[in-house]
Amino acid sequence: MDPGELTKLLEEVQAGRLSIAEAQTRLLHLPFENLGFAHVDHHRHLRQGFPEVVFAAGKSVEQLQAILTALSQRTQQILVTRLAPDKANQLQETFTAAVYHPEAQVLTFGLDQATDRGRGLILVISAGTSDMPVAEEARLTAQIMGNRVESIYDVGVAGLHRLLAYKEKLQEASVFVVVAGMEGALPSVVGGLVQRPVIAVPTSIGYGASFGGLAALLGMLNSCASGVAVVNIDNGFGAGYIAALINRRE
Repeated sequence: MDPGELTKLLEEVQAGRLSIAEAQTRLLHLPFENLGFAHVDHHRHLRQGFPEVVFAAGKSVEQLQAILTALSQRTQQILVTRLAPDKANQLQETFTAAVYHPEAQVLTFGLDQATDRGRGLILVISAGTSDMPVAEEARLTAQIMGNRVESIYDVGVAGLHRLLAYKEKLQEASVFVVVAGMEGALPSVVGGLVQRPVIAVPTSIGYGASFGGLAALLGMLNSCASGVAVVNIDNGFGAGYIAALINRRE
């Protein structure tokens, strides 16, 4: 249940169109619903402005079906991350309206119905094409949370003229998500060009000495550019979520 639905429910009770008992029935599963193996947090939309996001890795198809059934009865927008293609195919047999985004391994419900809640543009930038899965996870997360999101991919420091070709777009954005592997230098470059928050996302892309993204993570944490914050390795979801909160229009 989102804040708008709760307001309508209370107005109906106040106007006498709905009894207190009926309202209690609708609120029965707040703040959570116990499925035995999971406690589905139906109260999260009221607390944080977006429903509980489902992390699919390690969950069976049967568990995911039960969780998504519970969520879909109470919200229109649902985001499932780190979902393998074979599990996605099985889930779409039940949830025919769900859309799977294979590059990001994300499943969405109601992506095209997300209410516009942003103050401006969120721009997702990747250093290389190999970083796109993480960048797409960030883009879809920010988009389903009600933001205008655009992307610029494969503009890393090996050819900075590619990034500089988008100078006007860089000045337009309100928040940046910058995704890079290897040495992780791109967020510092973007941070030195813009006056908006930059959320840096290290990826596990790189050769042996990149240590699965650790080199990029340390490089971003040691950025000399002001206004750069860093999330965990490959955490596109976290970056997209933070960007959406920064960009939220109250």
